[in-house]
Amino acid sequence: MTMIGLVDCNSFYVSCERVFQPRFLGLPVGVMSNNDGCVIALSNELKALGIKMGTPAFEIQHLVRQGRIHLLSSNYELYGDMSARVQEVLEEYSAGVEPYSIDEMFVRFDGFAKDQRLKHARQLHRKVRQFTGIPVCVGVAPTRTLAKLANRAAKKIPTYQGVCVLHPDSRETQVLLKKIELGDVWGVGRRLVERLAVIGIKSAWDLAQADPKRIRRQFSVTLERTTLELRGIPCIEMNDFHEPRQRIMTSRSFGKLTGDMSEIREAIRQHGQRGAEKLRSQNSLARAVLVFLKTNPFRQDLPQYSPSLILELPRPTNDSRAILSATGQALQRIYRKGYLYQKGGVMLLDLIDAGRQQLSLFDTPQSDADRQRSEKLMGVMDELNRRMGRSTVTLGRPSPGAAWHLRCANRSARYTTRWDELPIVRV
Repeated sequence: MTMIGLVDCNSFYVSCERVFQPRFLGLPVGVMSNNDGCVIALSNELKALGIKMGTPAFEIQHLVRQGRIHLLSSNYELYGDMSARVQEVLEEYSAGVEPYSIDEMFVRFDGFAKDQRLKHARQLHRKVRQFTGIPVCVGVAPTRTLAKLANRAAKKIPTYQGVCVLHPDSRETQVLLKKIELGDVWGVGRRLVERLAVIGIKSAWDLAQADPKRIRRQFSVTLERTTLELRGIPCIEMNDFHEPRQRIMTSRSFGKLTGDMSEIREAIRQHGQRGAEKLRSQNSLARAVLVFLKTNPFRQDLPQYSPSLILELPRPTNDSRAILSATGQALQRIYRKGYLYQKGGVMLLDLIDAGRQQLSLFDTPQSDADRQRSEKLMGVMDELNRRMGRSTVTLGRPSPGAAWHLRCANRSARYTTRWDELPIVRV
């Protein structure tokens, strides 16, 4: 029987912070969203105080001032790098890894006998903590849906000690499914829970025992697959993680409202460069770019204006220079004075595989030489940024303190990706 595991990092953002700041161990810690708006990650100690996900940061600032809790600004560069390190460990000790999110990864258990699976799952549990400092829980089962539930059991039930292996026909699995509410099943949302309750399906076990064909007729093929997965029949395949995206969006809210054209141009330039890097990383070319701006819709006391514009590129490209030229032109055409903008972004559209580009009849040997020079230049830039840290080499430098920069007053150092922010050990 083929088995698959789900490795889920515990309180991932908080755990990343604790790896380099052990003084936060055992303390109530939260990580805030972009611009320090609300709490998006909580330690167990913070949850115990009754603070919920999404709580606005300003509502609990009095607890910060009293020293009862600690709030940190999001540090996505650190979290992304730590996620990659977790994946590297899993790849070394498993037959294959399928990332599901920044803190969850499916792991193949091919080739392990039934009596070896628990031992191997515990090894993954131990090795990730040993080599990265990140605590994880491991759930193993024949399907991804059951692996999700096994992982939940590993996290919520202390007797599992962070590792749970389920077999579909075991008494243990039956007992667990009867205890799990429908809303805790992967892919079953609140509205589905309400509709299923009408026909007497209220637990994961009830759904597993339901007639799949009836579920398909009354609901959807997706829920039918979930039903079969709960029985241990694999029906859900993850999309190939390396499959190229069909469009690439880069955007972010500004740290504060601004109408300054030079500041907005800097933000759009940063988004355009980041989008071009993503484009090259998946070996794609873009045929068009979209640039948009937004004012704050909640500030009805201010004039509202949210324009966007798509420009076709002269030829499919992933060259940052061509993309930034187009984004600059688009911004020039949509920008209007007299408005305070809250957000801006760039979307790369109509993507094609770089290896399947159809050349124009008007291409010349000089055009081919230009493409080769472009590929070489962009390759050197990407390699330097990969080795030396993001934004080591950029087209234009952002002004310090510009309004579009994110508010991140309590961000920790980017210990693993910035040479000038490496941890310092004093003896």
